[in-house]
Amino acid sequence: MQIKEVADKLNTTTRTIRFYEQKGLITPEKDTDNDYRTFTDTDILRLSTILALREIGMSVENIKQILHNPDMSMSDYLNVQRSALFEKWIEMKDMIGTLDTMIAQTADGNYSINEIFELAQHLKNMKAMRKYWQDKWNFDKQAADYDQNIKMAGYRFNVHMDYHDALAKAAETVHLEAGDVCADIGVGTGNLGEKFLQKGANVIGIDQSEEMLKVCRQKNPEIDTRKGHFFALPLLDHQVDAIVSSYALHHITNPEKYVALEEMSRVLANEGQICIVDLMFLNEEHRGYVINKFRNEGNTKAIEAIEDEYYADRSKLVSWLEENGYQVETHQFNDILSMIYAVKKK
Repeated sequence: MQIKEVADKLNTTTRTIRFYEQKGLITPEKDTDNDYRTFTDTDILRLSTILALREIGMSVENIKQILHNPDMSMSDYLNVQRSALFEKWIEMKDMIGTLDTMIAQTADGNYSINEIFELAQHLKNMKAMRKYWQDKWNFDKQAADYDQNIKMAGYRFNVHMDYHDALAKAAETVHLEAGDVCADIGVGTGNLGEKFLQKGANVIGIDQSEEMLKVCRQKNPEIDTRKGHFFALPLLDHQVDAIVSSYALHHITNPEKYVALEEMSRVLANEGQICIVDLMFLNEEHRGYVINKFRNEGNTKAIEAIEDEYYADRSKLVSWLEENGYQVETHQFNDILSMIYAVKKK
């Protein structure tokens, strides 16, 4: 297809298309005789994605980073668009909610300007959190060998001790019927999500790593894989019957964990279930006990590994869930691994 046809089909201009070509976002083939551009279906799909991302205000540089892989499939391009649109939609919901709060606080004319500043700052912080979270562990690079590299034994500090038992316990604990929808956040290669396929559930696997999602699709093509993260789940309100997550929550800071729980609550149906298997301590006292034990053993590797990530305080997560209308149970596998199971009350 020629550039004029593409511009007409996508409701844009030839000038806009040439601009994205100059920026290196698209590379249509050129006829060596007349310099005419020929656009393949993949070129058109890529350009459609660029236009959609620009429509919601994403910068050219950010788009270039997101579309770094020239060999993306149609599913990849559509997944990118869906993830970006959900993120923008959630941001708009935050803005509307903040405005509603501001209106309520100023309705009678008695208000503190500092409260307005605090609300505005909250909105700014939420936007920054969704936009600037970074995967400092490079899960894209780990994806291909992730399953083979899970450490089971023979290490002074084994974060994957009781890994299979923990996933089995989660699958046993969450009660789903055929046709129920289960979201696996931080799905990785699908080791937990696949257990719910076996129950006949429809599993939506969410991960920020495209390479992890690719491996997950290869292993479990029945899982609906979606690009997303804890702060902007690519799901509608009250869409899922259960949320599961394993070995993922410890990659976000403690304040961010509460944002993640709020986002889980948004997408969870009434009487829905949350099951989190993760690296966490029972409370601050327990954290101190475990770290001191490693220190006395001279196990600096263990302390470095713990301090490199964000192991939760289980008691605080449980308190948040109970305060927000959940009935909670817990299970401890070892000093650093626990499960939280929560059911959303009517």
